[in-house]
Amino acid sequence: MGLAMLLHVLSAVIWVGGMFFAYMVLRPVAAGQLEPPQRLPLWAACFQGFFIWVWGAVILLPVTGYWMLFSMFQGMANAPLYVHAMQGLGLLMIALYLWLYFGPYRALRATVAAQDWPTGGARLATIRRIVGTNLLLGLVTITIAVAGHYLIPAA
Repeated sequence: MGLAMLLHVLSAVIWVGGMFFAYMVLRPVAAGQLEPPQRLPLWAACFQGFFIWVWGAVILLPVTGYWMLFSMFQGMANAPLYVHAMQGLGLLMIALYLWLYFGPYRALRATVAAQDWPTGGARLATIRRIVGTNLLLGLVTITIAVAGHYLIPAA
């Protein structure tokens, strides 16, 4: 169980922490200091490196989550409501990531390769909204993980 918890928490920290850094720190600096011909390739390269780590998190989070779920509660039927909430939010976050990766991110890479800066800017704006939504969901999920037992009454 200790290994499952460690991998689960590290995966969440890497994913949500990376989104927080990208959204709250890198985005405003890049937008304020770089023009699209510099900014869009920077984002495409940053995402390429970050998404390798996110793929690990997208795999490890459900694997370790269900490992703990079945070890501690013997399945969903016995799990408290806050565990159900974490599972639902986690699956939604994964779905949003998959959409981002296979849709707007691939389109961003293509527009950067073609040096189509207006279209690339639109793709980056879509990515920004998805990352912002996933960041919010991740912070809510972390709050539930830490305080859900106290905040969400048992069913």
